[in-house]
This record gives sequence, structure tokens and C-alpha cells, in this order.
Amino acid sequence: MKTPELKKIRKAMEKELDHKRYEHTVGVEYTAAALAMRYGAGLYEARLAGLLHDCAKCISDEKRIVICEKHHIPISDVERRNPSLLHPKAGAYLAEKEYGVKDPDVLHAILYHTTGRPGMSLLEKIIFVADYIEPGRDRAPGLQEIRVLAFTDLDGALRRILEDTLHYLEGRPEEIDPMTRTTMQYYRQEE
Repeated sequence: MKTPELKKIRKAMEKELDHKRYEHTVGVEYTAAALAMRYGAGLYEARLAGLLHDCAKCISDEKRIVICEKHHIPISDVERRNPSLLHPKAGAYLAEKEYGVKDPDVLHAILYHTTGRPGMSLLEKIIFVADYIEPGRDRAPGLQEIRVLAFTDLDGALRRILEDTLHYLEGRPEEIDPMTRTTMQYYRQEE
């Protein structure tokens, strides 16, 4: 019952996403599954969130804005200036309305897969980490260490990814979504 649905969604993602993004998506699906098995999270939910986490990544900025405005999804000033940051919000909406996802934890995992949030669920942490460490990723500093850490200390991997992400983004001209800093501060206090 659940497996055919995953196959159907995987085929839809293959059509919706460009080849590179599709390969990344499958990598996240399987990395999320491995982390779910390691930490005792729902395997189906991890695979589903992994498959759909970037479902709005290959649509235009304009379409992301239209989706959010039409469905009363709040857009921050930072997101309005940088509409690519809206792909998680538009993606969570599409996951629910186009792909029939009803599980709020899966929807939150999609919604917060780039910024994280304070008090993340196990599934949210798994998708956040899987997105960063999936096998197709190869440019992040310390990636091999983070991959090992992800299977021994998920929160430690989460903190390390947030630190590295903020360090990277601070050296770029684009604005940083404030939720990323808020999440980092929260998980620093949790140490």
C-alpha cells in the first residue's frame, strides 16, 4: 500500500525536477531512510519527506510567490527579496495538495529542511541532515566527518551543519533567513 505510493511520487519527481536535482532527491530519500533505521524513526515517513523535500525547487521564483500569496502562506521580507528561499514553503504546500501528504511531521520536515527550527522532531532533524550529507554532495568542508557524526550523534551533526552553513552564508552577498540563526542559537543552548 505505501510502497506503490513512493514509487509513484519518485516517478513524479523524475518528471518535475531537473536531472541533477532528481539525483539529489533520491540521495536524500535513501540517506533519510538509513538515518531513520539508525534512530528508530518511521522509514516510510523519512523516505516520503526525502522524496518531496525539494518538490518546489525547480519551479520559478514567480510561481513560488504566487503559490504562497494565493494560499495565504506568509512571506517574510527576506523571502520576498530572495524568492528561492520560498521553495520549502511552496514545497510543503505542494506535498499536501498535489501529493496528498497529510502527516504534519512530514510536512514540517519539508518546511524546515533548509533552516531548521527550534525544537525539531526526529524526522525534521533526519531530513535536515540527510539533505546536507547525501552521497551526491561533495563540496562542504568537513563533509566526511559530518557523515560519520550523523550516524553517532544526530544533534551534533545538526549543530555542525548549522555552524558550517552560517559560516558559508556569511561570506556571500545573499541575505540569510533569520530562522537559521534562531535554530543555531537554540541548538547551541541544547549542548
